[in-house]
Amino acid sequence: MTTLNGLPAHILLVHAIVVLLPLSALLLVLNSVWPKARGKLAGPNAVLAVLVVIMVPITTDAGEWLERRVASTPLLRDHTELGDTALWVAIPVAVLALVVWWRQRERTALTETREAEETGEAVATAVRRKTYLAPASAKLTAVIAVVAILVAGAAIYDVYRIGDSGAQASWQGKFSQNAAPRGAR
Repeated sequence: MTTLNGLPAHILLVHAIVVLLPLSALLLVLNSVWPKARGKLAGPNAVLAVLVVIMVPITTDAGEWLERRVASTPLLRDHTELGDTALWVAIPVAVLALVVWWRQRERTALTETREAEETGEAVATAVRRKTYLAPASAKLTAVIAVVAILVAGAAIYDVYRIGDSGAQASWQGKFSQNAAPRGAR
């Protein structure tokens, strides 16, 4: 993707990553530490996190296209090198979001099965299913929460570093500390 509505696609797409990757990371933390949120938001966050993983290479590819069309500076090179790290923080967020969602899904199925067995209901959900991610394990839930906090922190920090380097590359030395006279605007 090169341009959107006459503008370089990168400068438009990057805003989606800057908002959606930290949002997904924060939702990951929320889902990993708060069971009530997990029941409602784990699925949508898993979808969002996977969408971000898909969008990151599209955005970096658009950035590489733009890089070949602007003057090369050390700040720009720093930004493009940092931009390549975005995928490596987006992937763990997505993987953990999928793990949290899958565990919630298994826990819901396990709870429904237990409730049906206790009440003696002959319900289709009462069929015992094998679970893979130990949805009832409090220890595993705690480990996932700690890892989610670390991964989310890394993702948010990385997005900050990438964005700051991009702003430095775009704006450093290109504006005046003094306001322009009214007629010059």
